[in-house]
Amino acid sequence: MKASALSRARWRLLTRVGTCLICVTVIALVIVQYAHVVGRNVAMIRSLHGVQNDVKTLQERKRWQKREINRLSDPAGAIPEIHERLHLVGPHETIIYLRGAKPLSP
Repeated sequence: MKASALSRARWRLLTRVGTCLICVTVIALVIVQYAHVVGRNVAMIRSLHGVQNDVKTLQERKRWQKREINRLSDPAGAIPEIHERLHLVGPHETIIYLRGAKPLSP
């Protein structure tokens, strides 16, 4: 009787240890998968933030280009640009360069 009781106790202990090991393994796998998903989400958030910054930069550039197109579409804005970039002058006109002066940007 004592041998069978000892055998049952060992069997109970082994099944409990086995069950605990299986539970620990399942929990570890869940944690590893969850950590992988969290890492991917963090990478996507960083990527999204970079894309949003690019979108803002491109929107600002588009606004600047539209302002520049509107300015250059008007002769009053295009003529000074022609003078400055090409160093062309009309009859009875003179270009005066000032040292150290910053060019005017409309």
